[in-house]
Amino acid sequence: MTCRIARSALSTGIALTLAGMTAAAFAQTTTPQAADGKDKVVEISSVNVTASGSRIDRPGFNAPTPTVKVTPEDLQLSTHTNVAAALNDLPQFRGTVSPQTHTTGVDAARAPVDLRGLGVSRTLVLLDGRRFSSDNDLATIPSILISGVEVVTGGASAAWGSGAVGGVVNVQLDSQLVGTKIDVQGGMSSRSDNQKQYVAAATGFEIAQGRGHVVIGGEALNNDGVIPKTARSWLGRTAQLSNGDGTYTMKGDVGYGNAAIGGLITSGVLAGQAFNPDGSLRPFAGYTGASLIQGGESPNNDDISSLVTPQRRYNVLGRLSWNLTDNVGLTMDVRHSRSWNRFPWFGDHNRGTGLRLGVDNAYLPTAVRDVLVAAGETSFSLGRFNSDFAFPDIDYDRRTTQFTVALDGVVGNNWRWGGYYSHGDNQSDLAAPGFLLTSNYRDAVDAVIDPATGKAVCRVTLTNPNSGCVPINLFGHGAPSAEAAAYVTGTPRRMTNTRLDAAGLDLRGEPFALPAGDVSVAVGLEARKEQIDQKVGAQDLAKAFTTWSSSPIAGDFTVKEAFAEVAAPLLRDVPGLRDLQINAAARFSDYDSSGAIWSWKYGMTNEFFDGFRGRFTRSRDIRSANLTEMYTTSTTGWSTISDPLTGSSLSALVIGGGNPLLNPETADTLTAGFTWAPASVPGLIMSVDYFDIEIKDVITQVSAQETVLRCFAGNQAMCGRIQRDASGAIERINSNYVNLAQYQTNGVDVDLLYTLPAAKLFPSMSGSFHTRVLATWVDSLTTYDGKNSFEYVTSQGLTNGSGVPRWRANATVGWRGDRYSAQARARYLSAGVYNNQLVLTNGNIGSYVYWDVGGRARFPLSGDNEFEVYADISNLFDKKSPLGAVGSPYYDVVGRYFTLGARMRF
Repeated sequence: MTCRIARSALSTGIALTLAGMTAAAFAQTTTPQAADGKDKVVEISSVNVTASGSRIDRPGFNAPTPTVKVTPEDLQLSTHTNVAAALNDLPQFRGTVSPQTHTTGVDAARAPVDLRGLGVSRTLVLLDGRRFSSDNDLATIPSILISGVEVVTGGASAAWGSGAVGGVVNVQLDSQLVGTKIDVQGGMSSRSDNQKQYVAAATGFEIAQGRGHVVIGGEALNNDGVIPKTARSWLGRTAQLSNGDGTYTMKGDVGYGNAAIGGLITSGVLAGQAFNPDGSLRPFAGYTGASLIQGGESPNNDDISSLVTPQRRYNVLGRLSWNLTDNVGLTMDVRHSRSWNRFPWFGDHNRGTGLRLGVDNAYLPTAVRDVLVAAGETSFSLGRFNSDFAFPDIDYDRRTTQFTVALDGVVGNNWRWGGYYSHGDNQSDLAAPGFLLTSNYRDAVDAVIDPATGKAVCRVTLTNPNSGCVPINLFGHGAPSAEAAAYVTGTPRRMTNTRLDAAGLDLRGEPFALPAGDVSVAVGLEARKEQIDQKVGAQDLAKAFTTWSSSPIAGDFTVKEAFAEVAAPLLRDVPGLRDLQINAAARFSDYDSSGAIWSWKYGMTNEFFDGFRGRFTRSRDIRSANLTEMYTTSTTGWSTISDPLTGSSLSALVIGGGNPLLNPETADTLTAGFTWAPASVPGLIMSVDYFDIEIKDVITQVSAQETVLRCFAGNQAMCGRIQRDASGAIERINSNYVNLAQYQTNGVDVDLLYTLPAAKLFPSMSGSFHTRVLATWVDSLTTYDGKNSFEYVTSQGLTNGSGVPRWRANATVGWRGDRYSAQARARYLSAGVYNNQLVLTNGNIGSYVYWDVGGRARFPLSGDNEFEVYADISNLFDKKSPLGAVGSPYYDVVGRYFTLGARMRF
């Protein structure tokens, strides 16, 4: 017996499928048109029945929810080494987490995706319709095994699962691969950095006389990144400096004005004098007493930390499909991935004026002591940029293993069923050597002369000879001894394990027919448990570090869900209502952490005239806090902050982390649009869709700069997250997760594809020309914290900010022949500002266009074997990013980039 499964012509064309699919459908279950215009059915054996989270198997052109389909050809256009990077090129996405945006954090190794700029946690990411472990990290999936990606833009929680507030990204694997394919590529920037080496391979074959099928694939990447930030002079050492009148100016060559390499005296008669390596003093060039200054000899962490973090990773995946009977198929998956690296974190984390030393310090040069004593001073403040010790590295290791077993089958002629269980473990270990130990550093700095021996010792040693304290000399670069540096520093450690257990059952079919066609229904149950268990080092447990100590955490939540979906054709072949269909779904989710909650949707589609179809969807979507948002331990980083309260700019310590008291969020989503494939213009397909999403009780991590701005606007809760010193200067900012009142966005997506046989223009030419335009216009993206509303549209240059451009578009023009192909792509960003919450005198950013070009040459080998070479140049004209746009998800900070590679299939 064979299982009759319909496939969609829309899902096999070049570029993205404009018509899309139902929010609960997938590429294996849609219907192409034969030459006579009737549905064409493809017969395949039941081993291919593996469910990909399908609820209702409906033709994609009838989808009420806008859906785009990304093909392997699309993923290869810019030779990206993971699918998330390719998706982030689409205007509906925002590259929130990437090696470019997270330059000083462990998240740089991850590759999640963010639809609509609403945050990665509001985009539900699935692998063949099922949740997968590793925090939705698409870099853990071998790209060479991906057959396509469905992107559902708009609320889809009822059909796909809780959490799909911004939409769904469903990655589909090539389960039917036969043969072997290999991809090897290398690349580097025109400045000879960001060098990458990438290799991927996959093979598939039948076993047991075709009863079973095996697919195995994997990939490995090594990328050097870009270190330091000053490798791009217009990005490193930039900051917004106060003009003293409430305005700021973005300037380059900015550094710390209150700390010097080797030490800077910041108080008293010798204020502004810096120590030379031999302990003598010199005037600190550019000293004004400000936290940040331009020019002079001011040091900066940008001289050390990365602009694009380096990456090392590999992943492997194996799948076995087996016909248990003629009606039942078994699928088993095993996936493993690892990413690891060690690189400079954020430079010195102990600079400033908080270090107070006495004139009796054992290492203080006599000439300096004499001046201080003569002035009647008994102590002084020292700001030191510790480039000769205490620079932390980030040393991380992430490993993910997941296995899945699924059963799928058919019952009678009208019903399909499926069930699965999956277990995944994600182990993330972090060590950060180079953090200062509070008590050790305090004791070591307080060095005096032992009257008994005449040698320098810690003052504490005079009363406790067994203290083990090693005195440290801070006067001059290179002065600290190796023994002293080892005594005052330690290594924060945390070992975090997250686990995912998920299971589901579903039944789908066509129980009866209406005059206009079959009614499709789907029902099912799903359950999952997510857990986190974090252990930390002994020094962390003792809170021994000055600026950061991890904490042990343990937590979990369980959710049980039931869903139902129906799609019904109401009218057909009526003037103006040529194919009217409705679709509705509901889901009941019961969280043990936050209680029960409903999500639902309803929608309709209609063909008004030949080739023109309208669609409308209304939905209520839900999301409960995830493990990261509830339980993540404190994270640490440094940010340059413009403080309108004091009218100053400074570098502040930023502490992030989870919040177990978060409430679930709800979203109301509306989408409406049309698709049009005019018969008068063969090869043209276009779609236009309006979206409106409003989220209540928003779970979010307010950035450090935004926390300061919301405080200045009068939000006292935000003021409570800011710690200031006695002079009013910001010392640290808490930026952990909170519930805000509201998050709202609305806009329009435009998608146009035109394919033209080359012979139409050049009769002797083979192949076809193709043009593709994808564009998103955002009317508004705002948050409301209960007191103030912040608008993020056009605020698109800020590091780790939440802004989005008004317009974002990609246009691709290319030609594809039997052996050769070439394409050019333009990536457009509309004009905006660096930060619309600050008055920056030079904060305007003009519109940007990046040009990319590439070409392919295929060489047939024996049989169906094929060899291909390809080359691509990204940012062809080496367009520089705006001044200071470090960490922006939109602007290219690397510059012109060359990629050369080869693929083989046999």
